[in-house]
Amino acid sequence: MISNLSRREEFFPMVTRPFSRAVAIVALGVWVVTVGGLGGPFWVGLAAAEGTREIPASWMASWQEPPLADWPLQIVHGLTPRRVGVDAVEQILQQPLREIQTDEGMGYYLRRGRGGIVCNVSFRDYLESEEAWKVLVEAVNVCSRLGMPVWIYDERGYPSGAAGGLVLRHHPEVEALVLARDPEDPREFFLRPAFEHTHAANNYHAVRRYINLLDDRATQYFIELTHEAYYQRLKDHFGKTIVAFFTDEPSLMAVNLGPIPEPARSRVPIQDPPDPNVKPLPTVPWGYDLAECYQKRYGQDLVAVRKSLFEGDTAEDIRVRRQFWSLVADLVAERYFGQIRQWCRQRGVASSGHNLAEESVLLHVPLYGNGLKALAYMDIPGLDMLSSRPQVVANIGWMTAALPLSAALLEGGRRVMTEVSDFSEKMFGTGPVSLAEMQATAAWQAAWGVTEFTLYYSPEDRSVEDNWQYGQFVGRLNAVLKPAMPVPEVALYYPIYDLWAYYRPVAERPTNESQPPQVGKLLNSFYRLGRALQRRQIPFVLVDHEYLAKARPVGERLVIGKVRLSAVVLPSGVELPPEADNILTQFASNGGKVVKDRAEEPLTPNTIRDLLAPEFQLHPASDEICLGRFVRDGRTILVLVNVGQNPWEGFLTVAGKPEWSLLDPHTGTVMSKQAEGERLPLRLERYQTLLLVD
Repeated sequence: MISNLSRREEFFPMVTRPFSRAVAIVALGVWVVTVGGLGGPFWVGLAAAEGTREIPASWMASWQEPPLADWPLQIVHGLTPRRVGVDAVEQILQQPLREIQTDEGMGYYLRRGRGGIVCNVSFRDYLESEEAWKVLVEAVNVCSRLGMPVWIYDERGYPSGAAGGLVLRHHPEVEALVLARDPEDPREFFLRPAFEHTHAANNYHAVRRYINLLDDRATQYFIELTHEAYYQRLKDHFGKTIVAFFTDEPSLMAVNLGPIPEPARSRVPIQDPPDPNVKPLPTVPWGYDLAECYQKRYGQDLVAVRKSLFEGDTAEDIRVRRQFWSLVADLVAERYFGQIRQWCRQRGVASSGHNLAEESVLLHVPLYGNGLKALAYMDIPGLDMLSSRPQVVANIGWMTAALPLSAALLEGGRRVMTEVSDFSEKMFGTGPVSLAEMQATAAWQAAWGVTEFTLYYSPEDRSVEDNWQYGQFVGRLNAVLKPAMPVPEVALYYPIYDLWAYYRPVAERPTNESQPPQVGKLLNSFYRLGRALQRRQIPFVLVDHEYLAKARPVGERLVIGKVRLSAVVLPSGVELPPEADNILTQFASNGGKVVKDRAEEPLTPNTIRDLLAPEFQLHPASDEICLGRFVRDGRTILVLVNVGQNPWEGFLTVAGKPEWSLLDPHTGTVMSKQAEGERLPLRLERYQTLLLVD
């Protein structure tokens, strides 16, 4: 039965707001089907709920009216009095969210589907202009009155850590440092600043010198100049309106990533002119007390064995490299990410942000030592998604998304952040992308566990309505998924331990071809396995040797943080340290699955599916459907996203779960669907998303 409840006050006289009516209807034991925007026309279809499990009223209340904390946040670097809008607050407070018409101040963002902002004090006279601080304080005050969450962006542009150059202006001794090797130089090995030919000199914001993440003093100075300055002016909002700090692409700068493309490169401001006489050379990161730390941990003189960091295939060379990069990874995690996290926690806010070059495991070595460990030292680990073409995102972005999800779950957390945009499309003249593509990209990330959407999409690129539809779509996803826990039962081994052994610094950007042959074979297997797992709708996390070593075999499961694994997949050619190997041996003897890729017989997507036998499988198989699995209040939630340009139709195996609710975040529709035995018939249109609840 479909009825137009135009006389809804008569039908439910005890309820006065349309959003709350959804709760009342669910409380009466019927299904709700809604079409239209928040605050707009409210149509419902009522279906008998006998024999079905009703969706809880609390879920439906948030689904119908997602709280602002569930909507995306706009990244705003240039707050102005007009974008603060003190005088518009009362007008906004007196109107339902969907009916806001003002473009003054925060009303501009609210009516475009943004629930909050990521902001900073003005880049002009950065951290030193009291007038700019006053504007920021007023903006946060306005957000507080409107209930809009605020994140603080911790840098003047990026990469984070320089405080716009102020750290090195006051403390030049904490500049990023590398050990370089030049056989043509009489010294052969020497220390030099990590600036020329690095990300510090080749990014889209500014050419400027950078701090050393291995130097605990550098992070302390950065915090004192930035975080403390925000706290002193806004402390009353910390842990309330201000909920997180965002750190953007800090790194060791110990590798040449190559120049950014023209014409963008010629438009980047030069804050610190590079020296054209500095040669590109193979380098490794260095710090003021790195050799001392190495000696203390390993009982060995690092300077005496430094050549092994650049070449050599003996067991001793490999041991030195593994020890060196393990130490570097620990120091980066503790001294930069850990120090910021500690400061944030003491003040009631979360630390968040994302790494550089997340998609390249090879680059994780010179940039962080261990990219997974660096993210694990954030309260809300994040990713950077520069494309919004769903097929591109799914094909090359799985690694970018898997890292922060893994870091969160393995450390017992849940929240995951994304900085998402259509930067790549706009840079190369193929953007902005469509609303449908934005929504599919958002849903794909939600399936990978993302809960916090921070946007570099320009609101001016789209209509007010399209912006609103996108915000509402994200809000609905979060309303159901943010309180839910992802349930990946498979781990893909993250082979950083092997890369420590094989990595060779080179003068140019490292590639598989510039490395020993083991690297290309190992990484080709790793990336192929990750794509295969995603293409056969098998949710997974990444685990390295350290997480495996501290895992607990419990029956046929391997427990790490908040994940309970039934299988671990190993790329071809990995060498596990004894501690990790012993755990996997025990896990396998208990009945757990350890699946090994082999160079002579590579695993295919279908082979992996057959070996792992996931509970939920699509028939026919599709490379373009992404599946995320969650649990909330004891109920299974599946997220299905079609990232392809063609519809898919078939069925999903549902392992004895006969009744499902299908929630459509595009429209707000909720409907029940009966499985046919073990099969649930489904159809997903181009770029469509569905949430299934048992």
